Amino acid sequence: MTTAPATTRTSRTPLRVKGCCNPVAPPLPDAQADELAATYKALGDATRIQMLHILATASEPVCVCDFTAAFDLGQPTISHHLATLRDAGIVTSFKRGIWAFYQLNPTMPDAARAVVEQVA
Repeated sequence: MTTAPATTRTSRTPLRVKGCCNPVAPPLPDAQADELAATYKALGDATRIQMLHILATASEPVCVCDFTAAFDLGQPTISHHLATLRDAGIVTSFKRGIWAFYQLNPTMPDAARAVVEQVA
């Protein structure tokens, strides 16, 4: 009779203490793995990386209309990309009149900060 690998009560990842040849690290907590995956997913698009470059080099918040002028994309697509970055905690936004302005989130995840430092 085979038994399933042991798992912690709060983890989706099987708990292994030894690999085939070497000991392996215990799995990351699920919440940390989910946060990293969401961050990397948000960063996994060339347009969003270009947007981060624009934000990292801007001296003040950037209007959505400036992003629309910078890319050959419609405003709804630009807004979708910015919403993805906002949902991942990488950028923040505020409204001024009818326009939304974006800036880098000072409390963004460390993984995102490392990417911003590369594109600045």
